[in-house]
Amino acid sequence: MAQEKTSKAYDAEYYKNVTDRVSMVGVAGNLMLSLFKLIAGIVAHSGAMISDAVHSASDVFGSFIVILGVRISSKASDDDHNYGHERLECIVAIVLAVILLITGLFIGYKAVLAIMSPAGEITVPGVLALAAAAISIVTKELMFHYTRLNAKKIDSTALYASAWHHRSDALSSVGALIGIGAARMGHPVFEPIASLVICLFIAKAAWDIFKDAADKMVDKAADKDTVDAIRNTALSEPGVMSIDRLRTRVFGNRIYVDIEIGCDGTLSLNEAHAIAQQVHDRVETGFPVIKHIMVHVNPHKAE
Repeated sequence: MAQEKTSKAYDAEYYKNVTDRVSMVGVAGNLMLSLFKLIAGIVAHSGAMISDAVHSASDVFGSFIVILGVRISSKASDDDHNYGHERLECIVAIVLAVILLITGLFIGYKAVLAIMSPAGEITVPGVLALAAAAISIVTKELMFHYTRLNAKKIDSTALYASAWHHRSDALSSVGALIGIGAARMGHPVFEPIASLVICLFIAKAAWDIFKDAADKMVDKAADKDTVDAIRNTALSEPGVMSIDRLRTRVFGNRIYVDIEIGCDGTLSLNEAHAIAQQVHDRVETGFPVIKHIMVHVNPHKAE
C-alpha cells in the first residue's frame, strides 16, 4: 500500500518574491560598482581594476539569469512536467558557473599577457584604483552575506550561486588591492600577478557552484543528517515497527522521499492505511523542503 501527497508548506510565490528582490538589489549594486571600478581603472591606469569591473559587470548578467530561471522553476506542475520545474534552477546555476569560469579565464589571460610583457610597459596604477578596490571589497562582501542569508532562508541553489559570485568578486578586489598596492610601492609586476591569482579563485568558485548544481541534477541523495532525521521521525509514529527502506533524491531545491515501513501484519487495510497517513503527515510537517513522500507498508518480519 502506498500513500503519496504533495507538500503544501512550500510557498512558490514567496520563493519567487525573495529571489526577485535579492537579485534586483544585486543588479543595482553591481551596475554602480562596475561603472565606478571601470572609471577608476581607466583614470588610474589599472588593468587589475578594469578586470575587476568586468567581473562585476558579469554579476549583472548573472542576476538577470537567476530571476529568469527562478520564474521558470517556480511554475506549477503541468501535463508535460508532472514533477514540477525545480531542476531548471540547477540549469541556471550551471549557466552562472560557466559565466564565472569564462570571466576568470579572461582575467587570467590578460594577466599572463601583462606578466610576459617587458617590465617598462607595465603602468603603475594611481591611488584612485586603490580606493576603488577597498570600496569594492566592503560592498561585495556585504552583498555576499545579504544574498547568502536569503539563499538559506528559501534554500535556493541559484541564489547560493549568486552569493558566491559576489564573494568571488570580493576576492577579486582583494587581489587587486594587494597587486595595486605592491605596484605603487615599486613592484608593478605584482598587479598582473594579483589578477592571475584572482583567476584561480574565480575558477574554484565556478567549480563548486557547478558541482553542487550537477549533484542536484542527477538525483543525489539528501545529506545523512536529513535522512537520519526522516527515519527517526517515521519510527516515532505509533504502529511503525521498522523502517525497511528509505530513499531520498534531491530535485532542484526540493526532496523526494520513498519510505517502506514495517507494521503488524494482522492489521486491517484501513488500520495500515491510517498509520501510513500519519507517517506521511508527520514527515511532511517536519520537513517542508520535501515535495513528495511515498509511504509503503510492509508486514513486519520479526528477526
